[in-house]
Amino acid sequence: MDNKEQLLNGMPAEDVEPRDLIEGVDEDGNEVLLEVVRYFFYNGEEYVVLGEAHEDDCGCDCEHCHEHCGEEDEDEEGLNLFIMKVVETVEDGEEIETFVPVEDDDLMDKLIDVVQADFEADEEIDD
Repeated sequence: MDNKEQLLNGMPAEDVEPRDLIEGVDEDGNEVLLEVVRYFFYNGEEYVVLGEAHEDDCGCDCEHCHEHCGEEDEDEEGLNLFIMKVVETVEDGEEIETFVPVEDDDLMDKLIDVVQADFEADEEIDD
């Protein structure tokens, strides 16, 4: 390997796709850093799966991401994922995506089933 190549998560930096990170606010008003895991459609509507971004593997050196470095992950048993509806609007000629919580419990159950099936299909492809 050429000494000029930088490694990120064990891979050459040019082979690693940039992460789609967004800042959000949780139900307690705390700022959280979230990563877009995937977009998907259900019944003609667009939704997004968001996961908590892990500071140690985000690939940046910003203070916001790393202010909690070294702290133990409170929920090591599983990854916290959030499903939200994507609402696109146009402001000043620019498209803006807003992520809106899904309020309908029955719809949320169906969306969870869709996402789980997608993840299982991805695992089968990877194997």
